[in-house]
Amino acid sequence: MKARELLFAALVMGCVGCGTAPAPTPVPAADTQAQTQAKDQADIKALEDRFVAAFDAKDVNAVMACYIPDESLIVFDATPPRQYTGATAYKKDFTDFFAAFPTPIHMTLTDLDITVGGDIAYSHSIQRTEATDKKGKKMFLTVRVTDGYKRVNGQWLISHEHVSVPVDIDKMKPDLDSK
Repeated sequence: MKARELLFAALVMGCVGCGTAPAPTPVPAADTQAQTQAKDQADIKALEDRFVAAFDAKDVNAVMACYIPDESLIVFDATPPRQYTGATAYKKDFTDFFAAFPTPIHMTLTDLDITVGGDIAYSHSIQRTEATDKKGKKMFLTVRVTDGYKRVNGQWLISHEHVSVPVDIDKMKPDLDSK
């Protein structure tokens, strides 16, 4: 009887793991979350890069492709009016801005800092534009931008934007070339 039990135990031990793949090594939840966050940040950075390229090309449609395409878009721009509500209104702002500068314009986006939380995110950056107006006067404009993003159908889009310039309180004038 003992021999039969030993043989059975040997067969069972020999077959343990037969026909099965090794168990996968679980990825800790924190690693997965960090990877997802890094991908989301990279996707938003790519969105901002597309925005800069579209801005430099004065391509209003490509600029607007970076924004929520409906009337839920809210923008507080550095120029009047106080608030733009909806993509249609903000598209007109870009059309008018680009028309004011007949020569090429160039934007540099720096200090981009992105925070992601699920399907919403926000960022802040410094954006410096160089342009020449219709009278040939070269201008430099530096603005501070805070963007709010929503993930819509797997794609990040700007849903809220706030553009501002620092103001010299003593002179009550904007510092358009702030550093």
